[in-house]
Amino acid sequence: MTLFDGKRLTSNTVGLDIDGLRRGFYSDKYFENVIGVLQTAQAENYHFGGHHARALPVDVSQVRIGDMKVEAQIFTRRHERALIAGIDIVLLMLRHACGYQQGDTFVETWHDIEVEALHDGVMIPYDGHPEHVLPVLKIHGRYQDFALLETPLLGLLTRASRIATNVYDVLEVSNGKPVLFFPARFDLASVQSVDGYAYWLAVQRYNHDTGKQTRASVSTDAQASWWGGVGGGTVPHALIATFLGDTAEAMVSFARYLPLEVPRIALVDFDNDTVGTSLAVLSAYWMEYRAALEANDAVEQRRWRLDGVRLDTSANVRDRALDESDPTGINPKLVRLVRAALDSAWEGWHVPAPLEDAARVFCKNVKIVVTGGFNRERIAQYERDQVPVDIYGVGSSLLRNDSATNSDFTMDVVRVFVEGAWHEVAKVGRRANHNAALLPVDLSEMA
Repeated sequence: MTLFDGKRLTSNTVGLDIDGLRRGFYSDKYFENVIGVLQTAQAENYHFGGHHARALPVDVSQVRIGDMKVEAQIFTRRHERALIAGIDIVLLMLRHACGYQQGDTFVETWHDIEVEALHDGVMIPYDGHPEHVLPVLKIHGRYQDFALLETPLLGLLTRASRIATNVYDVLEVSNGKPVLFFPARFDLASVQSVDGYAYWLAVQRYNHDTGKQTRASVSTDAQASWWGGVGGGTVPHALIATFLGDTAEAMVSFARYLPLEVPRIALVDFDNDTVGTSLAVLSAYWMEYRAALEANDAVEQRRWRLDGVRLDTSANVRDRALDESDPTGINPKLVRLVRAALDSAWEGWHVPAPLEDAARVFCKNVKIVVTGGFNRERIAQYERDQVPVDIYGVGSSLLRNDSATNSDFTMDVVRVFVEGAWHEVAKVGRRANHNAALLPVDLSEMA
């Protein structure tokens, strides 16, 4: 469950492929080898016969390897911190796919393992020393029962936690401004749900840490499916093209035909005249809004309120409003020009005195959304320079996976249970680590 809503994800919600997990369909093949060795050793009643065992205070010749119970710890080494996401899905994997195949029947053994785990939303620090990791989950049980699950559970934790941490890092520099989650088109459709969940979790953690009320906003229903939201959006360039390049006409039809709850945010770079297009859309909306205002029609006033303009100028194109010496793409000067034009647009509308205040507010309430190539560093610079952006749309950079964002998870067997006691067996350079935040999990509650 998360720290923020206390709810568990279910196997139905996440669409867990239980049969595939049990068959090892998602597992590295060497884990099938593990199962083959341990199950055969068990069937043949094999006892340890080696000569170079770790020094244990027991008679190792009596150890039945096939039934070996272990302590496995799962951890990440993202420096300097990682926002943990995906714990519930891992618990569901253990609940439904822990066990062994007996003929055509899968024998569940989840009730024979003990699990301790964090909640989703915990921030885990890491100082860079491999012996100082903090486990996010520990499993105590017979190794052959859960060995086959290592690949999918680590992969899930790695992806979800990496994206959650990447999003949190961006939110930290956005000063509470919304960060729209736009990476859906840059990856497989099958990962949208977990990605959107990781994003939502980061927003909840950010709000928890800062006291802000930043809203989570994703672009597909799949991205919102695990946390009960819905996708949102406005228009692509393609719609403007179908209106023969007339952005104002396209947005008038948008407002006329779509429900009131859909935000009216105009995409204004189609003709590379961001200022002119913003003013054209604003003027067209004002004409309709003014009529609704004079008719005291609240519904139509909402229909014709321009919520925002979205700047998405290509990085290799210089907007018409800029000088030849100015940068291409979206840049602070262009954003400021758009803001100034929006704020003063009403002055050229010849508005009667009684409506001047309404016209002024109508213009100032239009938010500026920027999309295209934004990441943590760029947003931080915009905020330091107080560029008048209201909303940032961020796409593929939130999927970033490199030396700075790598959040890979590892599972180590660090202790074995022999003759009634736990004994250290971690490989050199690792050790069994304690994390006081781990909580016992009742797997019977994982539906």
